[in-house]
Amino acid sequence: MNCVNKSVPQEFILLGFTDQPWLEIPLFVMFLFSYILTIFGNLTIILVSHLDFKLHTPMYFFLSNLSLLDLCYTTSTVPQMLVNICNTRKVISYGGCVAQLFIFLALGSTECLLLAMMSFDRFVAICRPLHYSIVMHQRLCLQLAAASWISGFSNSVLQSTWTLKMPLCGHKEVDHFFCEVPALLKLPCVETTANEAELFFISVLFLLIPMTLVLISYAFIVQAVLRIQSAEGQRKAFGTCGSHLTVVSLFYGTAISMYLQLPSPSSKDRGKIVSLFYGIIAPMLNPLIYTLRNKEVKEAFKRLVARVFLIKK
Repeated sequence: MNCVNKSVPQEFILLGFTDQPWLEIPLFVMFLFSYILTIFGNLTIILVSHLDFKLHTPMYFFLSNLSLLDLCYTTSTVPQMLVNICNTRKVISYGGCVAQLFIFLALGSTECLLLAMMSFDRFVAICRPLHYSIVMHQRLCLQLAAASWISGFSNSVLQSTWTLKMPLCGHKEVDHFFCEVPALLKLPCVETTANEAELFFISVLFLLIPMTLVLISYAFIVQAVLRIQSAEGQRKAFGTCGSHLTVVSLFYGTAISMYLQLPSPSSKDRGKIVSLFYGIIAPMLNPLIYTLRNKEVKEAFKRLVARVFLIKK
């Protein structure tokens, strides 16, 4: 009975790198800088894609969805992390932890599927260019995006419920920067083997399978591009897909190493660093990768800026 009474703490202590206090200032600067760039970069892509008529295509529809995901993804964790770095007591309320866990997991799962949808869009554009407008019509794009969001949030409901219903028996020190499933599964005072197996299975569904579909899509894309006669055509095709492939490598690579790794004492700090990468660094890099490598986005941004200046005059 005593265990049940203490199973739900009022707050959690987020340990982070508290054993290395000299890291706090560099981490604060890095988190703040990354968050500002993430907000600015992703908002820019959303606005440009929405306001510029030339970007009203399936590719930029999915890109806007990705930017919205990354914007909410980092907002669910970074502000709390910045507050905790500045405070002596690095805590988060139980309700805050539940919300953080649910939102981070839902958006992360959605992004896993959305990146696969984006690779399918590139596959049709390059391998079936004459049928692109027929296949990737507006209704299908909306259905694919909706399926990604609904599946991601459904997965979050299941995993969050299974994780939070386990008795903690007063354990409230989370050895992480934020509330994430692998870190919370170390707290319960009961056997967690079934939950870990479930997490592994879900991770295969949301990480390995979409990544495999992405790789298959790009195998066909490479074959199609190599058949293009002109060097300029090949360069344009590879340039269009290079941005997406870079984003896919960053996200899937780090997420897989976190959720599908075998637990070991030596992997504790490595897991924290990896989660920071796909949870903070990757969302910051995504808009930079797409804008720096994408001529259409850069031209659309210039037109938007020019339009703003004309309105002011």
